[in-house]
Amino acid sequence: MTTAFTPASDAVCIVLVRHGETEWSRTGRHTSVTDVELTERGRDQARRVGEALDGHRFTRVLASPRRRARETAALAGYAHPIEVPELAEWDYGDLEGETTAAISERIGHPWSLWTAARPDPVPAETAEQVGARADAVIARLREVLDRGEDAVVFAHAHLLRVFAARWAGLPAVDGARLALGTGSVSELGYEHGVPVIARWNMHP
Repeated sequence: MTTAFTPASDAVCIVLVRHGETEWSRTGRHTSVTDVELTERGRDQARRVGEALDGHRFTRVLASPRRRARETAALAGYAHPIEVPELAEWDYGDLEGETTAAISERIGHPWSLWTAARPDPVPAETAEQVGARADAVIARLREVLDRGEDAVVFAHAHLLRVFAARWAGLPAVDGARLALGTGSVSELGYEHGVPVIARWNMHP
């Protein structure tokens, strides 16, 4: 049985949901603009998210415009989220579809999306640019939180890791330290008025 969601933070919260599994996420391929669909396991993960969140009222439901995020939201019981372009996954540019292992093998040494710099391959966006997008969404959601209402966001691993780092007042690149699985539920909130990561990478 899936445990129902109860906020861990002192007051209002933002719940973050990473989309369910896709074939590309299963094999570790960088997926941004490619509109892949959920696997059957991914669809089951999305339904379990819905069971966990059922009964909790969210005044604002946001989603990335990508199919995998919207499909996760719909299967979780949120058929009409507000699509927010800023919630799209990190733009990997020419690295779309590649794995970290393959890039590392090609260049002859370990490579990381978070610290990539020329002459090695670099994504189309920097961590700081993704952070600026996250900051814009956070600013919008603070208006909801200030009214004492909760929000839920359906999006992607790298984007949500940056989002959490920025919520906590950390540099965007610190999202590298926040592993996030498919179909996971996380919570951002407050402790004694300080923005905190209340819970992270929970799997209903």
